[in-house]
Amino acid sequence: MAPTLGECKGGMGLSYKGIWGYAPLIISLGNSREVLYMVNRPGNVVSHEGCVPWIDRAIELVRRYAGQITLRGDTDFTLSAELDRWDSQGIKFIFGMDAHPKVVKLAEALPQEAWKPLERLARYEIATEPRRKPQRIKEAIVRFKGYLNKKLVGESVAEFDYQPLKCGRSYRLVVVRKNISVQKGERVLFEDIRYFFYITNHTDYRTEQIVALANERCEQENVIEQLKNGVNAMRMPVDDLISNWAYMVMSALAWNLKSWYGLLMPNRQRGLELVRMEFRRFLHAIVLLPAQIVCSGRKIIYRIMGYNSWLKDFFAAWENLRRMAPA
Repeated sequence: MAPTLGECKGGMGLSYKGIWGYAPLIISLGNSREVLYMVNRPGNVVSHEGCVPWIDRAIELVRRYAGQITLRGDTDFTLSAELDRWDSQGIKFIFGMDAHPKVVKLAEALPQEAWKPLERLARYEIATEPRRKPQRIKEAIVRFKGYLNKKLVGESVAEFDYQPLKCGRSYRLVVVRKNISVQKGERVLFEDIRYFFYITNHTDYRTEQIVALANERCEQENVIEQLKNGVNAMRMPVDDLISNWAYMVMSALAWNLKSWYGLLMPNRQRGLELVRMEFRRFLHAIVLLPAQIVCSGRKIIYRIMGYNSWLKDFFAAWENLRRMAPA
């Protein structure tokens, strides 16, 4: 949601939360976090409205470079009428699915041996030694004050085949069962069982890997935050939907340039670190370098007046660009 306080903004709408503004659709590339397409829409549309043509355009854009394409989205983007078509094109997908009564009943009917504990994959590899976890101050206060507290006590995962109503074949449905203990002070009130479903046509991944890949979609939230507050692409400064759309696209190009610059670095690890970097830090590390320009004879000298740890990568990327430039 991109809210606005303007009274005369053409094309804006009132969202279900009572917020005036626009509801942009953002399609990003998970590998490099770059924005493939941004589509401006009135604020009263549902999140998946009009997304299919733009998803198809994104597929065609990256197909020539990608060995395999996987679509990821939350429950609103589980468009069952399109799953068969994408599957026939060789497109993989992992979408969240609403826990409606039908699939919940199927999950509850699974035998106990079909469930196994969910082992979350490590987000990163510890280079030295694992640190001791700090004391949970907030939870201690909640217990002492007798506030209502919901605590996750266990996760298990299972899978079964499921055919959505608008599909001509069945797909793999991975279900996560969370056991949540509802407590008040030191007393346990009851156990709350919740189910989370993921539909996919990936057959070569384990259930834990499917859950991890689906949860990695949350990285999109960081991209949205950077588009909002990093490059200010969603400030909606002009007067109608189309002109604000153009402003969004132009601002998002600054974010994409950061990703492209990181991919051009010879040191791949440093380049990926720059791809994941927030835009404000990128500005201070790479763009806003203080320099003195000296014209001497028939040459121009650039004197870098400050130093940071990214300077060597800056010059390495510069040399890489010079080699790539046509003679």
